[in-house]
Amino acid sequence: MKVLLYFEGQNIISKSGIGQAMKHQMAALDSAGIAYTTNPDEDYDILHLNTIGPCSSALLRSARRKGKKIVVHAHSTEEDFRNSFLFSNSIAPVFKRRLIQIYSQADHLITPTPYSKKLLESYGISIPIHALSNGIDLDRFHYSEAKIRDFRTYFQLRPDEKVVISVGLFFKRKGIDDFVEVARRLPHIRFIWFGHVPLYSIPRDVRQLVIRNHPANVLFPGYISGSVLEGAYCGADAFFFPSHEETEGIVVLEALASYQQIILRDIPVYEPWLKDQVNCFKGHNVDEFTRLVEASTEHRLPDLRTAGRITAELRSIPIIGKRLREVYEQLLQE
Repeated sequence: MKVLLYFEGQNIISKSGIGQAMKHQMAALDSAGIAYTTNPDEDYDILHLNTIGPCSSALLRSARRKGKKIVVHAHSTEEDFRNSFLFSNSIAPVFKRRLIQIYSQADHLITPTPYSKKLLESYGISIPIHALSNGIDLDRFHYSEAKIRDFRTYFQLRPDEKVVISVGLFFKRKGIDDFVEVARRLPHIRFIWFGHVPLYSIPRDVRQLVIRNHPANVLFPGYISGSVLEGAYCGADAFFFPSHEETEGIVVLEALASYQQIILRDIPVYEPWLKDQVNCFKGHNVDEFTRLVEASTEHRLPDLRTAGRITAELRSIPIIGKRLREVYEQLLQE
C-alpha cells in the first residue's frame, strides 16, 4: 500500500491549519509504517487529497481514470469560510458548491470532528465520511521551563506580568474583535495574538483592529514558531480562543497538549470532546470571557490542565496513524 498525499499550494497554506494538518499526516503515516509520496508522478494505490484547487481537481480526475482509490480530506466547510477574507461571505455559496463537487468525487471522506461530519452530511454528501482528528505532535507541545524562558525573554515580560495568548489568522470568524475587547477591559494583563495573514486580504475593520484600533496591552507579533510559540502555549496564564466556527482547531489541541488552561467560545464543534469545567472553560460573550480570563490569570479557576493534556493524548500522531491505516485498508477492500 502506497499513498499519495497531495496539498496544492504548499507555500501558501504552510502557515495555516491545513499546513499543520499536512505535517501531521506525514508524521502519522511514518508512525504507522505506511509508504507515501508527495510526488504525483510516482505510482500509488490511494490518492489522499487535501485541497480543492484546479491542480487538485485535475489530479482527482487522473486518479479516477487510472482506477486509483480516492480519499479527500474535508478540511473546509462553507461555515468556516465565512467571515474570513475579503468578500468571503459573498462567494461562500459558490465555495460550498465547489466543496460539494470535489468531495462527492471521493470514495471516502475524512473530516476532523463529528460536527464537521454532520455539516457535510447536511450538504447531501452520501459517501462514507470518517471523523478523524488532525492529531497533535506531543513531542513538540508539552510543558517546558526552557521554552517558557524563551517566550518570556523574547517578549521582555516582567517576572510578575500576566499574559494571555491566542493563535490564529486575522479573521473575524476567529473572534479577534472579542479578543481585543476583553484586552481593553483588562489593561493590566498582556494579550498576545500569534498569527498572520496579508492585511490586504482581510476586511478594513479587521485590518484597522490589527494595525491601530487596539489598546497598548495587545501585541500582534505575526507568525512565530519554534520554542517561542511553544513556550507561549505552556507559559501563558491562559489560552483564550474565542472563535465562532472551526472544523476542529489544531491550535486548541496544541494548547491542551501544553498543559494550558483553555478558554473557548461555546460552539458545536467542541462537542462532545471538550466539556466546560472538565477539560476547558467555555463562555458565550465578552462579559463571560472577561470574567474567565481575569479569574484564570489570578488562579481562581479549577486547574484543568491535566485533563486537557489527556484529551490531547487521545489524538496523538501514532493514534491518528493507526486510524488512517484502518480507513485505507477498508477502502482497498471495497
